[in-house]
Formats: sequence, structure tokens, C-alpha cells
Amino acid sequence: MPDALETMKTLIEEINKHNYAYYTLDQPSLTDAEYDALYDKLVQLEAETGTVLPYSPTQRVGGELLKGFEPHRHLARLWSLDKAQNHDDLMAWHTRAQKLVNDYNTQHPDDPLPPLSFVVELKFDGLTLNLTYDRGELVQAATRGNGVVGEGILANVKTIRSVPLRIPYTDGIIEVQGEGIMNLSVLVAYNATAAEPLKNARNAAAGALRNLNPKVTAERKLNAYFYNIGYADSLQFQNHQEMVEFLRDNQFKISPFVKFVDSIDAVEEELEKLVAMRNTLDFLIDGLVVKITDMRTREVLGYTDKFPRWAVAYKFEAEEAVTTLLDVSWNVGRTGKVTPLARVEAVDIGGVTVQNCTLNNMDDIERKNLKFGLGSLVYIRRSNDVIPEILGKVTEEADGSEIVPPAVCPSCGHDLEKKGPHLFCTNKVGCRPQLVGRIAHFASRDAMDIETFSEKTAEQLYDSLDVRDPSDLYYLTFDDLIKLERFGTKKAENLIAAFEKSKQPDLASFLYALGIPNTGKTTTKELAEHYRSLEKLMQAEPEELITLPDIGGIVAESIVGFFRDPAMQRSIERLLAAGIQPVSEEAPAIVDESSPFFGKTVVLTGTLTIMGRDEAAKKLEKLGAKVTGSVSKKTDIVIAGENAGSKLTKAQELGIRIIDNEEELQQLLGDV
Repeated sequence: MPDALETMKTLIEEINKHNYAYYTLDQPSLTDAEYDALYDKLVQLEAETGTVLPYSPTQRVGGELLKGFEPHRHLARLWSLDKAQNHDDLMAWHTRAQKLVNDYNTQHPDDPLPPLSFVVELKFDGLTLNLTYDRGELVQAATRGNGVVGEGILANVKTIRSVPLRIPYTDGIIEVQGEGIMNLSVLVAYNATAAEPLKNARNAAAGALRNLNPKVTAERKLNAYFYNIGYADSLQFQNHQEMVEFLRDNQFKISPFVKFVDSIDAVEEELEKLVAMRNTLDFLIDGLVVKITDMRTREVLGYTDKFPRWAVAYKFEAEEAVTTLLDVSWNVGRTGKVTPLARVEAVDIGGVTVQNCTLNNMDDIERKNLKFGLGSLVYIRRSNDVIPEILGKVTEEADGSEIVPPAVCPSCGHDLEKKGPHLFCTNKVGCRPQLVGRIAHFASRDAMDIETFSEKTAEQLYDSLDVRDPSDLYYLTFDDLIKLERFGTKKAENLIAAFEKSKQPDLASFLYALGIPNTGKTTTKELAEHYRSLEKLMQAEPEELITLPDIGGIVAESIVGFFRDPAMQRSIERLLAAGIQPVSEEAPAIVDESSPFFGKTVVLTGTLTIMGRDEAAKKLEKLGAKVTGSVSKKTDIVIAGENAGSKLTKAQELGIRIIDNEEELQQLLGDV
């Protein structure tokens, strides 16, 4: 047995070396027959010994069916990137970064940051992967998720032959980030023999990696490119070049286009070259990424709430095509709004097959000259990752059939009501898509965050267990769920546990979950911070609500009408009776009521370089200010940093007090 084990280790090392040469370097080092002989020998030894090492290449074929994906918390957050879509956007990003560096160097003359230098990389259009290696072995692979928690998809990722199962670096734990893709040539070959051809490479990769059958993933012959070390417990880099070399030395597949330059002008030259060659690549990209290379500079520049300040995604311009408008269907959303969806003759735009396009309402249809457009040629546009939209007809003539809006709800047959340009089904208690949508929204991540819940779950509970209201969820039992199709013991237990876990949401999330018409996350957060009590908010009058920033008459009436609706009152009563306890944060302690900010409504705009907008907002709230996101007549003060835009212009037009000097702001904030 010991001799056989050593032989297996030697074979694995040899096979992995050849896999690396073939799948990562694209440089085959032996014939297929020679490779097969090594592989067959390993399979034989594994069968004889009953031992399969975790990093064995035989693990790449896909194993047993998975029961589901477990949530995985990343060791370091995966950040989104701010976007630049033209020269001005790119230069604005560069100007902000340069100012932050200059300010730092002024304050630290003995230890300045180096001149800015940059790397330009491809922005792959696939599924983000976050791989965890512990002492050299691949122990976890996860999707991006919300950046903090993703889904563990280790079994599927192991089927990607360009992903190393073991790496030379064995000194600690690291997280390596990259993108799982399907090469376009592989997609063509797959579709040539597939019973159900795949529509596009991005969905093919994402669908395979999130498939509960790893064998399906293996059949897609996916690829992966890697570009970042997100976490390392005992590893540091001075610059991005060192990181790329580390990835290469540890057998990760690196993008064939990683360009290091020393000026923003050189960045633009590289962008032009890469944009020009975009359609020659054997994989999809949806943009390019520009990063500052020096790691200490990245640390100093830091992050906003959403993005690193040291990187930006240069997104491609929208792509357009001409196709035929075939049909328009009408769909009902959770608020009862009935919206049109256009079906067009399938057309390829940038490697993505487009068949459905958005239309807003009949006014939108008429404005785009589409009222008599069925069967006509139309222009469509796909911009970045946005659902394609119809721009208008190719001809001016009424040369097609008429698009007729529905007279009754296409789902339940109830009468429709026109509010402004939109149609609404007013059957709030008997319209299936409204009720399913409400339940799915209630359980969503930004609302009650009920884990493992999906719209398909909402549909199944509606159809099989008569779940008609979000409050019904908390009265379901294990015995109810176990009877459902595709619900085993584990799934039923997990969902019951998820319901229980969700019972203490913060008040803002609970209000958002309720789906109050005309309110979103910003408004419900504002309501939660002002009232800090569900009971007080439910008793509020319109005259009281409109005194709050960003809440006008229509929104105030929507809020009051929602809480006066007997059906909504019953739903909330049942939720509270089931043990839901919305938690409100305590109001920030007021430091000084004589502060010029006390009782004032303040808007922050632009870039604050000394303390950052988040820090400034917290200090303002401690001084009794109400910090909001938009400028209106109710705004008292606008604090404008670098590159302030339309909010500053509107403040000037309204004659609102503007503070555009950070030193003045610091003096007014005092010692908060």
C-alpha cells in the first residue's frame, strides 16, 4: 500500500504537470495516447487501493449529484467596480486618484507614494470565482454572491482543468479570484452535437457552474482565468506585477492581455487597441479594467461603500442590431403593474443571443412608433449587462400589425386601472403573479433575507400549500414542506430554520420587505431612521410624512394608504404574532444642539478627500443633521467635494447654502 500510494502521488504530479502545459499554457507536452496511459494507470491504482487523493485529476470528471449549494463567507470581500464609459469618465477617475495621492504626499513628505502607474486587463464575461487554497490544496470554490457571502461550488469548479487542484505555495491560506468562462469555439463544438443547444457562452458557463450535477459542468469543458489574490494570511505584494507573477508561478491561467503602463495617456492607447480586437477573441469580454499597480497606493486610496478607488471598469459602448418584432406579451408584477415584453427574432449582439426586449408601457410603444410595429424591422440595443431595449422602428410607415394593450389582467382577468402611463391590476388578493411576487420580494436578500428561498419556491408554496401572503410563511411546518415535490428532509429543515433565523430583521429591511408602493430601500431606510418604531410609522399622517426629505405627496399617500389597508394590517398583525420583531437602531447621540447642522437636512455630493463621505455623514448625524441623497427645496445645506455634479448645480439654482471647502467643513464639525 505505501508503495502504491507513492506511485499514485508521482502519477498525479506527472499528470498535473501535463494538464498545466495543455490547459493553462496551451503547450501540449505529450500525445493523447501517452496521456491516456498515465491517466488509466492512476485510475487502476485508485481502484485497487480504494484511495483517491483530494487533488487527483480523476476528480475532475464530476461526481455524485449535489443536494444544494451551501453558503460560503469569503475571507475578504469581493468588490464591484465603478464604471467609466468614455474618455471624460476615465479622466475624472484619474483626477480623483491623483488628487488623493497628492494630498497624501503633501501630508507625508518623508514617505510619499510613487507616481501613478497602471495595469489594463480584460473584463471577462462569465461567472466570478473565489477559490480558497489551504497549504497548497484547493479546499473551497465559491461564487461572488453579494461580495461577502457566496455559494460553495467546489465540486463543479474541480471539473475545470485550468484550475489547479494543488499549487506550490503551501505557507498559509489564500483566496484567488478569477472568472469561469466557456470559450466560443468550445460553445460552437458543444452545440454541434447537443440535443439542446446553448444560447450563449456566458449563460452556458454560469449555468454549468451553478448546476447540481457536476457531470454536466464537466461536459461543458469550461475554462478559467485568474487575476487577483483577495486574501492571504502570510503573503504580501508590493505591486500588481508581483501578484501576476505569483499567480503564474503557482500555475494559474493568466489573461493573455495584461498591459502595464506609466501614464493615463498610455492607458487610453491600450484601451483603444483592446476594444479594436475585442471581436477576435475566443471568449466574451464586457469591458476592460484599469487598476493602479502600487499596493501601498491602493491601501491609501481605500474604498467607497461599493467600489475600490484604485480601479475602474471601462465598459464598452452599447451595441445595436436590426431584427424583427414578432410579438408583445403583457406581464404582471408584484405591485400589479402590467408591463409589455417584446419578443424579437433571435439576433446575436456581441456574442449574446437576444430574443426578448423591454418596453415600458403604451406611451413608450407609441413614442417609438411601434403601435403598428408587429412584424416590422426594429433597432435594438444591448448596453453592458442591461436587458436589451427596442429603440424604434427602422421605417416610419405603419407597415405592421397593431399592438393592442390588454383590456383585463392577462393573469386573473380582473379589470385594469390606468395610473399615469401605466396599467395596474387592482386584484391584490387573487392575482397569482402579484402574490407570488410579493412573497418572493419579502424573502429576498435586501428584505427579510430568507436563505435558500427563491421565486420558484414562492410559486410552489402558492400552488401546493395555499400560501397567499408573506405572513403565511411563518405558519408552515416541517410536515407541510416534506410533502412537496423536490423537498427532502434536509431542504425542509433548512427552510424552517431560515424562517426562524429571519425573525429579527432591522426595521428598514422589514419595511422594504412589506413592499410599500412607491418606496424603495432609500425611503424605507429613511422612515426607519426617523420613526424607529413600526407602530409610530403605521400611525403617521401624510402631513407629517411630507416633512421628511425625499418624501412628496404621492409617496406619503402611498405609505398611509398601505398601512390603512385592512389586508395589509392583517398581514402585519400575523407577522408580529408569528414572532417577527423588527429591530431599530438607536438614534445617534447628539453632541451639540448649538451646531449649525442641528435639525438641518444635508446632502453630500462629490469626493471628500480628507475624511470621506461616509465619515462626514456619521459626524453630521451625531450633530443632529438629517443626511439625504437628493437635493430638493427641503434641503438646507449641500456639502460639495471634488467633481460634484448635478446635485451641486441644482443647489445653486435653488439658492441652497453650499459648503465646498473641506477645511471649513472640518471647523464646523468641531471635535465630533
